[in-house]
Amino acid sequence: MNQKLGNQTVRFATSPYIISRASVVGTKEGEGPLKDTFDMIVSDDKMGQVSWDLAEGAFQKTAVEIALKKAGLGNNDIEYILSGDLQNQCAATHYGLRETNIPFLGLYGACSTMVESLSVGSMIICGGYAERVVCLTSSHFCSAEKQYRNPLEYGGQRTPTAQWTATASGAAILAKEGIGPRITHITTGKIVDKGITDVSNMGAAMAPAALDTITAHFKDTGRTPEDYDLILTGDLGVTGSEILCELIKKDGYDIEKKHNDCGKMLYNIESQDVHAGGSGCGCCASVLCGHILTELEKGNYKNILVAATGALMNPLTVLQGESIPTISHAIAITI
Repeated sequence: MNQKLGNQTVRFATSPYIISRASVVGTKEGEGPLKDTFDMIVSDDKMGQVSWDLAEGAFQKTAVEIALKKAGLGNNDIEYILSGDLQNQCAATHYGLRETNIPFLGLYGACSTMVESLSVGSMIICGGYAERVVCLTSSHFCSAEKQYRNPLEYGGQRTPTAQWTATASGAAILAKEGIGPRITHITTGKIVDKGITDVSNMGAAMAPAALDTITAHFKDTGRTPEDYDLILTGDLGVTGSEILCELIKKDGYDIEKKHNDCGKMLYNIESQDVHAGGSGCGCCASVLCGHILTELEKGNYKNILVAATGALMNPLTVLQGESIPTISHAIAITI
């Protein structure tokens, strides 16, 4: 029987398996240090579509197709598909997945969406409501920039704390039975708002949410950083990672030697000129479904904690002077 631990964590009696996964990335991401871990590096970030918005949907569609093919499954073998993105009303997801004919649940957790989908998918499977589900998300630099910041043609300077929205998608198939990494715990985050208003400093805005969820996970489970080979966040970037490590030390947890961040891993930060690192739903999704799960399957990690973070604002709320609410969801994965 599944167990609720504390206020925010669930321990699964029968852990769902990640039986297949796929990552599809753009040209810039394909030039980074993780290039050999992705299933597909596209040569055209527009994916042959008439707009950047539709291109992002094509990234999701392709990621699902690759994950299904790797598992030897078809659309009829999947009972639910869970996804979302950064576009208004999650448009990329809806256009990309409209032809799958799979029951669909749309999610929005900003850059935390990949872990949110894996959390909800795990609960669906462990609740006995499905045998297999697909969890995924995406982001696209061009569709995100024109929605949240400036038209690309504007060519404005980016601040040192700004992060680069990844053009990428990641998909994972969860199953009740199988082989592969297993999700043993989920810790659902709370909305955290520390009054940050600078949309060019998402790391500072989201670090307190990561702090809140990771410390809740430790308190609920009785675990410590020593129980994990890796504590992975996504996507705090350089600035947010430094803030998290400093803040959590004040709560009695030293994660610095165990911590890494998807936004720091996806790019060569200096040579690719991404300032404080990567961000966007596709950053965590592609790094997790590419490099991290590969390392688990190789045995280089045995137990990891993945805490994805998201900023829950929209362009209008920021223009109206509102601060940025944030969220972080965490999953524990073992092999």
